[in-house]
Amino acid sequence: MIVYALGCEAGHVFEGWFGSSADFAEQQARGLLACPECDSREVRKIPQAPAVARQAGRESHPLERLRAAIEAACDDVGPRFAEEARARHAAAERGETVRGAYGQASAEEVRALLDEGVPVAPLPFRPRSAADA
Repeated sequence: MIVYALGCEAGHVFEGWFGSSADFAEQQARGLLACPECDSREVRKIPQAPAVARQAGRESHPLERLRAAIEAACDDVGPRFAEEARARHAAAERGETVRGAYGQASAEEVRALLDEGVPVAPLPFRPRSAADA
């Protein structure tokens, strides 16, 4: 269904629901559209703000889906990130299976990890606050 904002020559504004834009054009061409207030047949589409479909919940946003995937596959180690990253990298180098980790690190800690060959990357979102939980 498509909802159009419609108007007549007298300035009345109303909605029209159509199966498709072609349905609107056909009904308009055949003179089947009429203003509900004055019955004018001079009906046209009028500008309106675009309707943006919203999906339920924030998790529908791509960043929220990414966050959910990271949270499911990795451990939040908070401010211990640098220490945990080193330990998990060493375990992986020994052939052990390790889960990923995410948390907070200072710029100096990140530089040191990269210099040591520990792969790290910034996440495109902030850590959750207690209010988000």
